[in-house]
Amino acid sequence: MSAILLLIVRILIAVGLYAFLGWAFWTLYQDLKRQGRALSLEALPKLSLRVQNEPLPRTYQQLEISIGRDAHCDLCLADSTVSSHHARIFYRQGQWWLEDLNSTNGTYLNQTLLTEPTALTSGDEIRCGQVHFKIETIS
Repeated sequence: MSAILLLIVRILIAVGLYAFLGWAFWTLYQDLKRQGRALSLEALPKLSLRVQNEPLPRTYQQLEISIGRDAHCDLCLADSTVSSHHARIFYRQGQWWLEDLNSTNGTYLNQTLLTEPTALTSGDEIRCGQVHFKIETIS
């Protein structure tokens, strides 16, 4: 009887130890993930978008900026020539990129119709439908 009780106690201690180690590693993993996200956002340059007829530019510091008429878009443009999900600007490989999302009236970069994701530089001019805006990167 005491041998069975001793075996059960040993099993419970082993399970408790493995549970503690699992919890400790999970906590460390979550903390590293959180720090990695914070560091990547610090390294991410800010992007300033100056929309036509708006006095102040809009500044963003996020990995992706959605552009469209939809209220859930980061840059919501109330213009009938802009599709609900018109285009997106995203940060990859150390630079900003612009991609058209199969919009009805097209996305233009410096008067050239976009057919594939294209790298952006500071001073580029974008047109979505009839709305023009200018890109400025802030380091």
